[in-house]
Formats: sequence, C-alpha cells, structure tokens
Amino acid sequence: MDNLIVAVAQYLLFFILVTATVIWFYLPRHDKVGLAVQAIVSLVIAVVLIKLAAAIHTDPRPFVVDPSIKPLFAHPPDNGFPSDHTAVGATVAVLVATYRRSLGAALLTASILVGAARMAAHVHHAQDIVAGVLIGAVAVGITAAIWRWAQPRLPRRLAELTSA
Repeated sequence: MDNLIVAVAQYLLFFILVTATVIWFYLPRHDKVGLAVQAIVSLVIAVVLIKLAAAIHTDPRPFVVDPSIKPLFAHPPDNGFPSDHTAVGATVAVLVATYRRSLGAALLTASILVGAARMAAHVHHAQDIVAGVLIGAVAVGITAAIWRWAQPRLPRRLAELTSA
C-alpha cells in the first residue's frame, strides 16, 4: 500500500499534466490558443500565490512536528504550506474544466488524490492541500477575468485565432 501512496503522491501530477496536454490537442484551434495563454498566465499566478502564502503562513511538515513520524519518501523539512503539487494540479484541472467540464472534474479529483496521498505519505497536513486547491481555483479565476478583458482588445490577427 505504501508503494501506491508514494506513486500517487509523486507521479499522478505528471499524469494530470499529460492528460491536459492530450485534451489540448483535441480542442478546436481557437480554444487551443485560449487555453495555452490562460495556462501560462494561470501557472504564473499560482506560483506567485504559492510563494505569497508560504511567506505569510508556516506549517511544519508532519515529520518535523513529530519526529516519530517517518515520511514514505525523502523530503526536505521545509515549509509544507501550501502543497505545490496540489496547487499545480488543481490549477490545470480547473483550467481544463473551463473547456471540458467533465474532464476537468476528473483531473480535479486526481489533484485531490495527489494531496490525499501526500498527507498519507506524511509530507503535508490537510490545510496544505486545501490551500493548494484554493490557490489553483483563485489563479484560474483571476486569469479568466484577465482573459475576458484582454481577448476583445487583442490585435486583429491574434483575435482571429482566439474567437470562434
């Protein structure tokens, strides 16, 4: 069981990213451009929010709080707040959901599984995971607002690529 927890905690995020890329390939051209631009902006915003949250709040990892707890994989004893893995997975999942709702929901479920596995592996607390999901949702929300504002103002050639 520990091997499954470790695999999910460390590698399911890559499956989420690859799946999002495959979904992107099957989108119409105008959606591809929109998703690509929003993905870059969303991930940049998510990274900024992760850094900001970590600077504001410190949550020592479970194995740091209680040395009798052993993590299931090697991990530095740094600040566990928020979960970077969960934040990136949730950002990608929520963004995919804006184009393909059911697939995005499946990826969001996978992102939450990543967080749960990282808790089971003793490298995060629940608040780290919740914060990661919220950061992903906020990053995509900010990006969607920016995109709605910017898209009608794009140069004509670029606007033709991003509208149906």
